Amino acid sequence: MKISELSAFVIVFSLAFSVSLILMPLADRLGRRFGIVAKAGGRRQNEADFKQISKLGGLAIFGGFTAAILIAQVLNVARFDPYEVVRLAGLVIGGTFIFIIGLIDDFVELNAVQLGIAQIVASAIAVTFQIFIETFNNPFTGQQTSAWPFAVTVVLSMFWLGLMINTVNFMDGLDGLAGGVAFIAGTVLFINSAFVLKPPQTSVSLLPLALMGAALAFLLYNFYPARIMMGGSAYFLGYVLGALSIIGGAKMATILLVMGLPLMDLAWQAINRMRKGRNPMQGDRGHVHFRLLDMGFSQRQIVLAYYAFCSFFGLLTLITASQLFKFIAFGVMLMLIIVGFGVLMRFDQTESSASS
Repeated sequence: MKISELSAFVIVFSLAFSVSLILMPLADRLGRRFGIVAKAGGRRQNEADFKQISKLGGLAIFGGFTAAILIAQVLNVARFDPYEVVRLAGLVIGGTFIFIIGLIDDFVELNAVQLGIAQIVASAIAVTFQIFIETFNNPFTGQQTSAWPFAVTVVLSMFWLGLMINTVNFMDGLDGLAGGVAFIAGTVLFINSAFVLKPPQTSVSLLPLALMGAALAFLLYNFYPARIMMGGSAYFLGYVLGALSIIGGAKMATILLVMGLPLMDLAWQAINRMRKGRNPMQGDRGHVHFRLLDMGFSQRQIVLAYYAFCSFFGLLTLITASQLFKFIAFGVMLMLIIVGFGVLMRFDQTESSASS
C-alpha cells in the first residue's frame, strides 16, 4: 500500500532517532568496559578528553542510520533511480567497512598509511556500486557538462569521498561540532531532494533524513558538555556525507557551501603541514576551532558560530536554483574564510612576538 510522503518522513526520522538514542547508553557502557575512552594528549586537550568519556558514540549513529535506511527501502514511495538499490548497497557496505576501520582505530590507533588505504578501499566500494560523480552543472551556462572519461570519474569520486572522510574526522575536535554540522548538511540535502527538486526525489530524500535523526540523537549526548564522543566513527560520518552528496544526482555545490569552512580549514592545514615537512594528514591544534578555543572562546560559542556559518550558506543553496548565484556565494564564502584565516595568522604572530 502506498503511503504518504509525510508518513515516510516521520517513520524514517523517528526510527533513526529512536534507535540511536536507545543505543547510546550501550555505547557508553561498552566504551568504558573495553577502555575505548577519550585520552588527553597532543591536540586532544579539551574537557571531554580529561574526563575519559566513551568514544563509541558513533556506534549509535551507525546503528540508527543503517536501520532507518534499510527500512526506508520497503516503504512504498515514489522512486525514479533505477540504480537506487545498487547505490544503497554501496552505501551500506562501504559505510560498514569504514565504520569497522574506525572501531579498530579506536582500539589500536592505526597509522596514516593504514587509514589512507582503508579510505581508498571504502571509496572504491562506493564507486563499484555506482556512487560516483559523472557530471556537474556549469555555473555559467546552467547546463550539465558532458560525461567525463571513466578514469576521471573514478579518481574524482574517490578524491571527493576521501576529502569528506578526512574533513569530518579533523572537524571532530569540539563537543557537538562534527555531529551538528552533519545534521545541518543532512537537513539541507533532505530539503533539496524532497522539496526543491522537481520532481521531488522522495525515496532519495529519506537517506539524509535518516542521517538527521541519528545525528540529532547523538547531539543530545555530545553537545557541550559531552557525555559521549564519536571516536573513529567520524570516518563513517564523513563517508556517508560524501556518498549522500552524490546519490540521486551530484549535489556538490550544496555540500561545498555547507561544508566550506571545515573543507577550507582542512586544505589550509594540509598545506601548512607540508610546508613544514610534516604529514599533511597528521592532526594538530592548527585547526580553526582549536585556535579559537586557545584564544579564549568557549566551546559553545565556537560550535554555535560554525552552525550559523554552515546554515547560512546552506540556506543560500535552497532559496535559488541559479548555479551562477551559488558560484558567486561560494566565492564570497571563500573570501570570508581567507580573511578569517589571515586574522588568525596575524593573532598567532602577535602572540609569538609578545612571548619572545
